[in-house]
Amino acid sequence: MDFLRAAILGIVQGLAEFLPISSSGHLILVPALFKWPDQGLAFDVGLHLGTLLALLMYFWKDWWRMVRAGVPDFVRHQFRFRRHSRDSQFLWLIALGSVPAAISGLLFDDWIEEHLRQPWLVALALGGFTFVMLLADRRARMSRTVESIGIRDVVLIGLAQAAALFPGVSRSGATLSMGMFRHLTRDSAARFAFLLGTPAFVGAALLKAGDLSNSSGHELAELVIGFGCSFAVGLAVIHYLLRFLRTRTLMPFILYRFGVAALALVIGAVRVA
Repeated sequence: MDFLRAAILGIVQGLAEFLPISSSGHLILVPALFKWPDQGLAFDVGLHLGTLLALLMYFWKDWWRMVRAGVPDFVRHQFRFRRHSRDSQFLWLIALGSVPAAISGLLFDDWIEEHLRQPWLVALALGGFTFVMLLADRRARMSRTVESIGIRDVVLIGLAQAAALFPGVSRSGATLSMGMFRHLTRDSAARFAFLLGTPAFVGAALLKAGDLSNSSGHELAELVIGFGCSFAVGLAVIHYLLRFLRTRTLMPFILYRFGVAALALVIGAVRVA
């Protein structure tokens, strides 16, 4: 890898992590398209740390409010959930919704890395899951706000997040779609998807942090470039996507996913032939 490719992949990560188009899928498809060597797990970890920092910076007030309410409420009331304030309840709901992805990641992450990082599988997942997004965008009755989220909602959205470990599905796309099926408005579903994704990002970073220790000086310079690009682009994408979804549909992302999936399959078929 060189510094230009590091910057390109950082931009791809910043865009694709928060837009419902699959960052893991794009980090497989883009190098395959240009016949670049695999960038390696350490570099991917650096990119994800950049988008994690973007999430934490954008939603720091939300997290501070929830933690400030949640800790004293837990000390006073322990697991008597109904006695907690709404901010405290929301913190524990996010913790509950994070459990499916945590279990799936611990059980299947290595297997997924070994068997599912193939461009044609990513393309199939990218195109196939788009039908789910299309159904959610067209048929769901979107009338609820993020403040109305309850235990059933977070369990289902958490299961959707776990399913997004398959490269090409898209974590934000899966959680956003399930939120819409649970009748959340698009921007409320996106906001909760970002909050729910934060613990998953932290867990993934902790699991793979050891890969960073083996990086050479040149690789660390590439990591810094990729990290900076993914952070800056990710921060901008969070802000503009939440604004976009207040008045717009998912159709631009749906069309994009279909187009990329078709292009990847055609290019793959031509190269094989």
